[in-house]
Amino acid sequence: MIPLKYLDAVRGILDHLQQTQLSAVEQAADLVVESLTHSGAVFCHGIGHGNEGDFINRAGGLAAVQPFTFSVNVNDAVAECLRGRPRPEPFERDLESVRFALRAGNLRSGDVMLVSSVSGRNRTPIELALACRQMGVKVIGFTSLDYSSQVDSLHPSGKKLFEAVDVVIDIGVPFGDAAVDVPGMEFKLLPLSGVAMIVSGWLIWGRAIEKMAAAGNPPSVFMSVNREGGVEHYEKARAQFNRKGY
Repeated sequence: MIPLKYLDAVRGILDHLQQTQLSAVEQAADLVVESLTHSGAVFCHGIGHGNEGDFINRAGGLAAVQPFTFSVNVNDAVAECLRGRPRPEPFERDLESVRFALRAGNLRSGDVMLVSSVSGRNRTPIELALACRQMGVKVIGFTSLDYSSQVDSLHPSGKKLFEAVDVVIDIGVPFGDAAVDVPGMEFKLLPLSGVAMIVSGWLIWGRAIEKMAAAGNPPSVFMSVNREGGVEHYEKARAQFNRKGY
């Protein structure tokens, strides 16, 4: 039965995280705590299919985790016959957009950025990681080392994500991400990366909260607004975050 096979695959990911990644989670949590307690900020870039939204503004979550998104729109239409003209100098629009966004935004040295590429080969997260580190921003990367070992990088540096970050969280998903053989289908289906990345993120945020609370300096966290007093608690936590930065 396919649902049971998928549940078994998910349990395998959870076992992988528990057995092999807790040291990396500890390192990542230390980066978060160090940043928040020294006037830094914590950002989360897209981790695939909107999964980063599970970390942001959530009941039981850390108020300090903020999204980092960007887009650059240029309105300069030309005739069809003029499209594709050579540029006077080498230029890669997507990579330049990353650099521009970092220069224009609020990131500063000492901040933390979480990035992801399941395969480890994609251009934008690799460029973001490299550019952040050049700025002094610490980078936590979610990737699958197994998947990454079987593909070539698409970034001009030739680097893969695990080579471009400060702390690697190996999410443990297989090559191609999908994990379940379905009779009648020609390749495996049902991906695991979303589950793996969301659980990994909560391990980091939970450990960071635990460390700060144990040190007598608890961060701002949210309660569900659907609980009695939840709205008031949310507003109080939001005000505290804006006042303290964490």
